Amino acid sequence: MTTATPPSLTLEKFLKLPETKPAIEFIDGRIYQKTMPAGKHSRLHLKFCDAVNQVAETSQIALAFPELRCTFGERSIVPDAAVFIWERIPFEADGEVPNTFKIYPDWTVEILSPEQRGNILHCLKHGTQLGCLIDLDRFTSKLHHSPSELGSD
Repeated sequence: MTTATPPSLTLEKFLKLPETKPAIEFIDGRIYQKTMPAGKHSRLHLKFCDAVNQVAETSQIALAFPELRCTFGERSIVPDAAVFIWERIPFEADGEVPNTFKIYPDWTVEILSPEQRGNILHCLKHGTQLGCLIDLDRFTSKLHHSPSELGSD
């Protein structure tokens, strides 16, 4: 991530900014832009979220989201993947998932990059149950498997 602003912006002002691609995050009064995910990184997002959702969505246990903005604890971050226990998902009155999640994820997944900003530790400090940091270079051999095989050797 590259620093884009001096540490003077408020969270409220940040949340009024338009979304960008790649996403920007608000950490300690500064805006950091995430790097654009490359092919292997994007594929892992997809496979992880698909694997979780195949098991957990139909039975209404949990939902996994790739790159979902989560705002809590004076930060607004975009984990590579965020999983929410079903009962904690802030569904709208019509049963749809909202565009804004102002809560911490129950699980957070970050794919290792040189510009990590301590978001996993921030999430754990605010109630997240599980934080995973995946080294893509060590995980690449698993990316050709089907989602049901993702965790097997």
